[in-house]
Amino acid sequence: MSTNVVEKPAEPGFQGPKSKKEILGHPAGLFVLFTTEMWERFSYYGMRGLLKLYMVNFLFVTIRQRYQGQAYDATGNPGDVLGWSFIRGLLPQVDPATLGQCVNDKVTALVQGDPTKNIAPMAADVARSVAEQTCAMQPVASTIYGWYTGLVYLTPLFGGFMADRYLGQKRSVYLGGTLMALGQFTLFANENLFFVGLLLLIIGNGFFKPNISTQVGNLYPPGDKRRDGAFTIFYMGINLGAFLTNLVCGTLAQNNGWRYGYLAAGIGMCLGLLIQFFFGTSTLAPDTLKKREEKGEAQAVVKEDNEGQRIGALVLLCALNIVFWAVYEQQGNTMQTWADEKTVWPVIFGFQVPSTWFQSFNPFFIFLFAPFLDRIWAKQAERGTEMSSVTKMAVGCIILGLSFIVMVAGANVIGVGKGSLFWPLVCTMLLTIGELYLSPIGLSLVTKVSPVRFVSMMMGMWFLSSFFGNILSGYIGILYTKWSPTSFFLLLMGLGVAAGLAIAAFNKPLRKAMGNH
Repeated sequence: MSTNVVEKPAEPGFQGPKSKKEILGHPAGLFVLFTTEMWERFSYYGMRGLLKLYMVNFLFVTIRQRYQGQAYDATGNPGDVLGWSFIRGLLPQVDPATLGQCVNDKVTALVQGDPTKNIAPMAADVARSVAEQTCAMQPVASTIYGWYTGLVYLTPLFGGFMADRYLGQKRSVYLGGTLMALGQFTLFANENLFFVGLLLLIIGNGFFKPNISTQVGNLYPPGDKRRDGAFTIFYMGINLGAFLTNLVCGTLAQNNGWRYGYLAAGIGMCLGLLIQFFFGTSTLAPDTLKKREEKGEAQAVVKEDNEGQRIGALVLLCALNIVFWAVYEQQGNTMQTWADEKTVWPVIFGFQVPSTWFQSFNPFFIFLFAPFLDRIWAKQAERGTEMSSVTKMAVGCIILGLSFIVMVAGANVIGVGKGSLFWPLVCTMLLTIGELYLSPIGLSLVTKVSPVRFVSMMMGMWFLSSFFGNILSGYIGILYTKWSPTSFFLLLMGLGVAAGLAIAAFNKPLRKAMGNH
């Protein structure tokens, strides 16, 4: 594909990157950020795809899977994990009575074995011990998963503040990426430092996530109509990393052991930092902190028009998005459990496809649909019929909720056994369309509406809705072990649709406060 590199004169009064080169009609810096974010998301989603299965089948049980998805042929002591006894005491107790069906189904599967995975039948007493431990760990791991994926979206509020006030976006990205790489390498090096590795990832993401997104907005002058398209392209970078990582990290975890999946994730983060370091100097715009220093602090603190209303509208919109993320994040939680335990995965030329490849479905559909939707919106904009950002986000929530109709049908068809890949595949396809109507549109909206003097902190606030949503997703996930699958997926459907209707109900006041964006 031709890069179509051109030179474009600078916008009067706009302090953009030193290089005026454009690729495909966008500043060259967009594609530096695209690639950096791609490798960061490779790192994050690689470990996220393994996280719950790793806790349930290896880290917090005594009879362990040495390789993801294979035989329980190793032993270990969860008590050796630093901090586990303290954290275990903070988590809700599991009611043994609610785990009966899970244990019985698991025992049956283990006693039968699985020839497609070269798993021999297991003795009944050992099978029951494994089943009792893994089934009891399911809701606990769901809670930990929710808190971890939530906290990585809480720290961006602090990281954005530090960038706006002290570090600037570029230094914050370097710092965050370095901490995240160290976190992945900690998970690789020593399983007993599991929570130390997670802590490094949580802190690192706080510095990295809001500031890489803010740098995309800095490439464009106010009112530039390319901005929404830029965030759609940037979002494809996010999902390219998410797509590739589960093919790599999941396969390594299956064939070489869990820890090698984390090693690959850490290497991916290092590659992202190298790209930013070597290519970002001339292609990225100056940090907002640097711009303020050049203009003088007195000028920088002048409030912008309608500032309070815009901030208030963003806060309300973020609050309404919490339910969207709570439902959406079931992909790595209960949907991954379904993919692992209730789905028949194919064998291709003798290679057993691991269930962690499920995490690549969503980014694959992002590639498929993002350019298509971008063209539709561009055509609508030309005709003056394009939906507002807030309306798109309402539509996205409703589509997300309706996607779980597929899983309701699948749960009824499959029953207690295993079933076709069709059900989670089609659900994810529809869910992805809903995501595209909300997530990249929201990122773009924050950079358009936020006051310039603390745009990174406002981006952190946008991610705060993901924090609460992910925490909620963990607690919702506990119901997966208590309710029937049909009831559980009906709940997800209702929550998604209700969130969309709530955003639609506030459409007019939100748009008015944000300048009809």
